[in-house]
Amino acid sequence: MGLIHLLLLGALLPHLSHSARVSVGIVNGTEAKPHSRPYMVSVQKHGRHICGGFLVSDMFVMTAAHCWKYGDNMTVVMGAHDLSDNRTSTNMAVKYYHIYPEFALEGLNDIMLLQLNGGVKKSPVINWIPIREKKKPIKANTICSVAGWGKTSTNGNISVRLMEAEVTVVGRKSCAKSWGSTFYAPTMVCTAGRGGFCKGDSGGPLVCNNTAVGIVSFFELENCDYLSKPNVYTKIANFVRWIRGIIHNSK
Repeated sequence: MGLIHLLLLGALLPHLSHSARVSVGIVNGTEAKPHSRPYMVSVQKHGRHICGGFLVSDMFVMTAAHCWKYGDNMTVVMGAHDLSDNRTSTNMAVKYYHIYPEFALEGLNDIMLLQLNGGVKKSPVINWIPIREKKKPIKANTICSVAGWGKTSTNGNISVRLMEAEVTVVGRKSCAKSWGSTFYAPTMVCTAGRGGFCKGDSGGPLVCNNTAVGIVSFFELENCDYLSKPNVYTKIANFVRWIRGIIHNSK
């Protein structure tokens, strides 16, 4: 896999070395104001956080396709800030796993919709976020943000409280040059900066102007702290027709 580190890829490719099995958290960030991101969810298996995700409707969570493997039964925790405190959170089982048909383990088309086993109601701690539908590239140097419950450094600990960090969009040509054609595709968007994601935040949203524009996908292998390559996200706008079709057909 070269320098790419797909989050939780070990769950999908058990023959990989241990160093390639770790998931993706927030580096050089700060604790988010509690419930300031009511769309954020913790995707869990057996009561353990494995990925981030975000509500895009009352019945659907968007996350990364590589977070799931055949036979997994996932639950979604909504309305949480501190994962050790369940006073405000709501747990819901996943009914269907909608993985994009052309998802590839190399990081291409890394998007999945989790259809919840019931609808959720908006509240001060639970709400969904709009997604970007325009395929026009986001301008380089745009300031956006990423959030999650993952590790705060390469060798650090998982954060039980939601963390967030500002990131800067990297132009397509620059990102393609850094990663090369083997790993970069037009269905991706990249960021750099002092902050970023690390192990444990797979599937979380890249948010620009209060809109979800990307899904956390992969980063430089075993290096969250001092990146020489941009962080990479799945570009949501390229999948809008598929997303709308899944949501519409569920009604």
